Amino acid sequence: MKLVSVPMVMISRFLALMALLVLGSGLGPAPAQEADPYQPLRERMVTQQLKARGISDPRVLAAMGKVPRHLFVPERLAPLAYGDHPLPIGSGQTISQPYIVALMTEWAEIKAGDKVLEVGTGSGYQAAVLAELTDKVFSIDIRPELAEKAAGLLQSLNYRQVKVKSGDGYQGWPQEAPFDAILVTAAASRVPPALETQLREGGRLVIPLGPAGAVQTLTRFRKTQGKLQEDSRLPVAFVPLVQPEEGK
Repeated sequence: MKLVSVPMVMISRFLALMALLVLGSGLGPAPAQEADPYQPLRERMVTQQLKARGISDPRVLAAMGKVPRHLFVPERLAPLAYGDHPLPIGSGQTISQPYIVALMTEWAEIKAGDKVLEVGTGSGYQAAVLAELTDKVFSIDIRPELAEKAAGLLQSLNYRQVKVKSGDGYQGWPQEAPFDAILVTAAASRVPPALETQLREGGRLVIPLGPAGAVQTLTRFRKTQGKLQEDSRLPVAFVPLVQPEEGK
């Protein structure tokens, strides 16, 4: 076999051409992802607001540390999203403070594969946290504008396992019942009978009970032998659960 000497200039041109072909094909190194400027705030929120107050479920803590809460509030309020307080989201509604979201989630004892109903979609933040724990989340809001906006945001963040609709939360979602857990994110004077019916035996119902504008009681019930048994409570303040005629 006869060896042929190739000039270095030809080798250089060949290597340059190959580099251009690789970059043009999209096979080159991926650009570095920008760091999330809100990540340190989420970590501080988990440590100082949640762990410090007794939230201990590692799956709940991981979900709270992952979901980008700042995207679920008006843009002008994004810098305040991880503070220890609720924030307005429009239509007279609020996003609950992080601790309350985490507490309700922990009380609901969501396991992988559980079917969960949320009454009061609001911004969609609580639904996103639930979607980190199970792939069957159903959320309903009386206000069409909130339901539509939350559904769009959840889809854009790839929470496609969340189904959102506008409707009367007092009636629940009978077509999808029974549910392993139901979370109500607005205050009612009593547990809506439809929600009690739609809760599976052994299921958990977390709901704030009491009049609007006064101290309410966040209460957890378990369904035992067909009846709700109260087993946890905490003073809270929520916006009221609106019925159809009030939501118009």
